[in-house]
Amino acid sequence: MAKKSTVARNEKRKRLAAKYAAKRAELKAAGDMVGLQKLPRNSSPTRIRQRCMVTGRGRGVYRKYGLARGTFRQLALEGKIPGIRKASW
Repeated sequence: MAKKSTVARNEKRKRLAAKYAAKRAELKAAGDMVGLQKLPRNSSPTRIRQRCMVTGRGRGVYRKYGLARGTFRQLALEGKIPGIRKASW
């Protein structure tokens, strides 16, 4: 389980990115790099980390499901993810 502060920091980055998205696009179109540098650093979408929705883990996260590999495996074995089952042949 990730620290609550780490998850909260990532959520703050998501809010800032959404808030400044229009302004950032406008500055990029105008080619104003100085204006872009004056925006908050955390408003850049590249600073947002993909995290597991259940545990907050930042590595090994499947984008399609929003779950870390361990959580995904656990929920899949319990039958809680529709359409997913363990392979056997």
